[in-house]
Amino acid sequence: MSDTPRTAADADVIVPRPRRWRWLGIAVVAVVVLSVAWSFLTNPHYEWNVVLQYLFDPRILSGLGTTLLLTLVGMVIALVIGLALAVMRLSSSGLLGGAAGVYIWFFRGTPVLVQIILWYNLAIIIPDVVIGVPFGPTLWSIDTNTLITPWTAAILGLSLNEAAYLAEIIRSGIVSVDKGQSEAADALAIGRATAFRRIILPQAMRVIVPPAANEAIGLLKYSSVVSVIALPELLYSGQLIYARTYQTIPVLIVVCIWYLVVVTILTGLEHLLERRLGVGFRSVGAHGTSSRRWSRWLIAKR
Repeated sequence: MSDTPRTAADADVIVPRPRRWRWLGIAVVAVVVLSVAWSFLTNPHYEWNVVLQYLFDPRILSGLGTTLLLTLVGMVIALVIGLALAVMRLSSSGLLGGAAGVYIWFFRGTPVLVQIILWYNLAIIIPDVVIGVPFGPTLWSIDTNTLITPWTAAILGLSLNEAAYLAEIIRSGIVSVDKGQSEAADALAIGRATAFRRIILPQAMRVIVPPAANEAIGLLKYSSVVSVIALPELLYSGQLIYARTYQTIPVLIVVCIWYLVVVTILTGLEHLLERRLGVGFRSVGAHGTSSRRWSRWLIAKR
């Protein structure tokens, strides 16, 4: 047997196992994609000239603005209410936790479309909204039909429903923060409110942001249900157009394009926010752990 050392050329060559099924899957997907693309390009029934005609139509853009405003206002209100509900759920008070649990149970258990219709028809149940002293004089009163406009009903229905989902998302984010953070804050004689605002909640945002961003995208899309109360958001604006022109498919394609554009932008913003929030939680070397950085940051701020 030769004692000559083996060279790199003599080393065993590792041959990867052939992946025939993967290539078959790639071929099938490629055929489907090409077929759909060819249909989009050659099928005259899509009427792309009509799509381009209505893409920047003032009525469509006005509906898009209404949809964005509904999403923004609804999400802000839902975040505020959801945060309050999450804190109530984590409270040691059985009354607060029970009340928050009943709210979440009701609004998650009933369809948002039904809730919007109920808000819009609230005057059937409560003809007048009255504020006053019980068994005493009335301080303020207004007709319910005057108060509950289509805008009011849409905002109430969307935001109150969304708050129930965000409450559970925020609660899970708060619970995910190590209890040692709260104990460290107590050891430093930091108040509970300050510790929650400056230690617990910022760390919980890593868990909260991805599902909350998905909820915002979902709110944008199912805001289209307010078309049942004749609020001219993006879908309803399109319906008004094709009800007059009978160009249903091209107008709906325009609506889909704008939804895709906005969702793409929101997704990009979500990724940027996730990266921004992850900066303070990456592994560190000589400067210590992220928990130590949080403690030093907090002490510097005091």
